[in-house]
Amino acid sequence: MSTSIKSIIVGTGSFVPVNIISNNDFLEHRFYEKNGEPILRENSEVIQKFQDITEIEERRYANKEHMASDLGYFAALNAIESSAIDPETLDYIIVAHNFGDIATGSTRVDVLPTLGSRIKHKLGIKNPDCVAYDLPFGCPGWLQGMIQADYYIRSGDAKRVLIIGTETLSRVTDPHDRDSMIYADGSGATILEGRITENEGILAHKTQTHTSAEAYYLYSGGSSNPDLITDDQFIKMDGRKIYEYALKNVPLVIQQTLDKSGTDVRDVKKVLVHQANGKMDEAILKRLFKLNGITDTPMNVMPMTIANFGNSSVATVPTLLDLILKNKLNEHQINKGDTVVFTSVGAGMNINSMVYRF
Repeated sequence: MSTSIKSIIVGTGSFVPVNIISNNDFLEHRFYEKNGEPILRENSEVIQKFQDITEIEERRYANKEHMASDLGYFAALNAIESSAIDPETLDYIIVAHNFGDIATGSTRVDVLPTLGSRIKHKLGIKNPDCVAYDLPFGCPGWLQGMIQADYYIRSGDAKRVLIIGTETLSRVTDPHDRDSMIYADGSGATILEGRITENEGILAHKTQTHTSAEAYYLYSGGSSNPDLITDDQFIKMDGRKIYEYALKNVPLVIQQTLDKSGTDVRDVKKVLVHQANGKMDEAILKRLFKLNGITDTPMNVMPMTIANFGNSSVATVPTLLDLILKNKLNEHQINKGDTVVFTSVGAGMNINSMVYRF
């Protein structure tokens, strides 16, 4: 491998809200099918089936006074502290999200000014050459921000880039839709820096967007409850189609990224996958190894946080990375020289993958 400028992770941060919402908190909800028909099964049965499929037992919701830009600011501060850099030396701040800032009790999206500008302001950065902007790209948004930052760094346009994934999905969930139990709030951040090196950093990445039949697998829509008269729009999805789409396409994108980097899947120490659905993520990993003629999936290669944190969209992967690097996920470690795969799938429908060597 030739020596060249590589994008190196020099700092990570995360913010996990303290408010724990357990599955039992949904026992009194009235759930409806997408066609408006009430679900007649007992809520305890609905919730148990949901947990069996997704592996989610609880999730985190933001404090009422906090919005997505606040969570992003907290994670950014954490990353800056861990990197010990001067924030005035940042060339870009890229903020991935889907719904902007949403106040408690509202579903109204607020993105003026952008979350990037809001977070730069909160950080007190004066440097006008630090360009802050937003990246709406579904759940793969944070990883796509990493990919854009890599292009900036390798082109020589940037030396340091802060990439944030932040979301308050709890504010756009329909209380009458059982899928609402999937979603959570949180934020994660990373700082990439350009360094001349041979054996570490971002090795390769790959992104795809599928829109022929897949564009509206995730969408905004009204409540499943036909008696709820409101103009509010909630996050909606076709779970079965997303599951089938992800299983078919995500392993192929990961494999293309491995091939592009010249990496054998057997040399991958960790696969950090978007925490979308526990069973789906396990099936994706199994199919990836099957592509390489391996029927027995290695143990302990795919860390999971979804059981306790739920699906916080763009925040899941950077939060997972931060917890591992700071030894807060006891059974998992990443050591110098380890090759790690990042991958995500989500609204758009978008898929991306990255191979990184620590």
